[in-house]
Amino acid sequence: MHAYSLIAPAKINLYLEIIGDRPDGYHELAMILQSVTLADRVDLRANGTDYIRVQCDDPQVPTDEGNLAYRAAALMAQQFPEVYRKLGGVDITLEKQIPMGAGLAGGSSDAAAVLVGIDLMWDLGLTQSEIQALAGQLGSDIPFCVAGGTAIATGRGDQLAPLPSFDHLYVVLAKYRSIAVSTPWAYKTYRQQFSGSYISDYEGQSRQQQRVHSGAIVKAIGQQDGKRIGQLLHNDLEKVVLPAYPQVANLRQTLEQMKTLGVMMSGSGSTVFALVETQAQAEQVHQQLRALLPDPDLNIWITQFASSGIRLDY
Repeated sequence: MHAYSLIAPAKINLYLEIIGDRPDGYHELAMILQSVTLADRVDLRANGTDYIRVQCDDPQVPTDEGNLAYRAAALMAQQFPEVYRKLGGVDITLEKQIPMGAGLAGGSSDAAAVLVGIDLMWDLGLTQSEIQALAGQLGSDIPFCVAGGTAIATGRGDQLAPLPSFDHLYVVLAKYRSIAVSTPWAYKTYRQQFSGSYISDYEGQSRQQQRVHSGAIVKAIGQQDGKRIGQLLHNDLEKVVLPAYPQVANLRQTLEQMKTLGVMMSGSGSTVFALVETQAQAEQVHQQLRALLPDPDLNIWITQFASSGIRLDY
């Protein structure tokens, strides 16, 4: 049985609209998700025991059942008990580059990599759709992380429609190391403050989802018009996160002063990103931001759009 190393890319939200409440307690969403080249590495190896063991080079990352990568392996053991009894447990080693509490789906992408890797290790022969169905049992972002690229996500974020992928735009990501935003808190707070604007009927929610499918930002993505994409960035969660986290709001305002295609917070934060057309422009924005905000707590990355999700690291 082979060991596998997989690359697990981060994602950003180019668009995030909260449409209404769902019967299952989640929100009805319309999002456009985009993979980027900032990525974790996930190593999987059979360990000859009945145990799932997780190691990580970041001491802040849990290595027990609270880790989505652990839960992904446990789900595969549960779904395929005969194979698990025959082949045994797995050691999972996470090399983290994607920060925690960042709105970049780092944990979700690691879990997606474990699902893909165990499918290969156990020679299950699952299709991508079958892996994504399993991923949906673990979290809303994980089905997207399996395939990656560019996609519209509706429902609670797990109903995916691929869009034409492109990788020529660069992204400057910035996050304060000490600031992590809870995704459940962000959505709960949004519901408390803005539920009066929700679309409550199913037909109305469906119509709004279709408007996103045929909307201006989707057209701009199809035309690979980076300038127009930057103008149409949108994230409803900024309405609650930015007032509660003034440092994140100031970070966004600082990036807006620079020459970029557009600036926005990703997901529930606390990462803010800027889109630019070239690596040279990304490096200039990086230098300007560091000069204006020299706080050693601020991490800055230069990355790029990616056209795929989980892949083997050969």
